[in-house]
Amino acid sequence: MRIDIITVLPELIRSPFEASILKRAQQKGIAEVHLHDLKAFGMGKHKQVDDYSFGGNAGMVLRPEPLFACIESLQAERSYDAIIYTTPDGKRFDQKDANQLSLLGNVLIICGHYKGIDQRVRDHFVTHEISIGDYVLSGGELAAAVISDALIRLIPGVLNDETSALTDSFQDDLLAPPVYTRPAEFRGMTVPDVLTSGHAKKIEEWNHAQALARTQERRPDLLGE
Repeated sequence: MRIDIITVLPELIRSPFEASILKRAQQKGIAEVHLHDLKAFGMGKHKQVDDYSFGGNAGMVLRPEPLFACIESLQAERSYDAIIYTTPDGKRFDQKDANQLSLLGNVLIICGHYKGIDQRVRDHFVTHEISIGDYVLSGGELAAAVISDALIRLIPGVLNDETSALTDSFQDDLLAPPVYTRPAEFRGMTVPDVLTSGHAKKIEEWNHAQALARTQERRPDLLGE
């Protein structure tokens, strides 16, 4: 998978891709992440990328000219299976979205900033408008990092244990059950006997029951009717 990210603040988003799982995925050649500074396509001596909003609304808007130029230069090199715009008014991102997008080859993410991007960019290029939650960030860079992480960790070979991602919260519309590690007893608190029994079927049943109970308690909305 290749992910290209268009941003006005590349320094804000660079560090997540230089550590941990995301770094290892790139070192293995499983994933590529490329940051593109929109200011390189800015206008005039000062490389302007934003301007005031028509209609007298407060706040600045990213202009169409730099975005069109940047996107078209990237499209001249490859075709994109998805062009994502990170925006508070987009669809709320969930695990199903991550699963579907992780199967794609080339993904382009446009980071929103200020009051957003000119609507003509959205109309002409964008295939997915995504929000990571019902709140507003200073820019879409952190959202782009979240989305990238969620996609890349699902690619086979990224995680040391490939089954780990399949048992994450939300994969089966349930939250994950409680987890324990060694020691089996700590300060008088013990691990449930079933988890140390070695009985795979009973452990599976216990995990499902715990996941269901936790979901009913904390996120009943996931269970629908």
